[in-house]
Amino acid sequence: MSNKKIQIFYQSLEKINNLIEQYQNQMDSLKESMASNDIHTDYDQEGSGGQTLGDFERSAAHLDNARKMKQTLNQVDREHYSETIKFGSVVETDKNYYFIAVPLGKVHMDDGSAVQVISTDAPIFEKLKGKKKGDTFKLNDEEIEILNVQ
Repeated sequence: MSNKKIQIFYQSLEKINNLIEQYQNQMDSLKESMASNDIHTDYDQEGSGGQTLGDFERSAAHLDNARKMKQTLNQVDREHYSETIKFGSVVETDKNYYFIAVPLGKVHMDDGSAVQVISTDAPIFEKLKGKKKGDTFKLNDEEIEILNVQ
């Protein structure tokens, strides 16, 4: 697991950058449509108008959230390793890998493995926080062993 933390960090960063690009492209497309008056930004007589404005606002909110995730992810110290689980830790259990950073979900690694990227707000983090290699915790009535912490 020597370079795993750095690899996971960059895979997570790439996933966030892809989300940012996707939301930015959606917003640009919607702006273009609104500017060229291809669609209405107010409610029309049939009640379907305003959808584009709502879509724009949703995309803007998603974009803002993705940018905040990127800022949080960049706070991870990629060179520092701790024996106890905390923000920025990579945790290997006998069931999964976890990266404690942002609520990104599953990130696929080049070697085919997957890592659950979670935030400190995730319920499982409360079970992991402060634990060390060799400790165990219960998840869904199953005892899980922590094999490594990076």
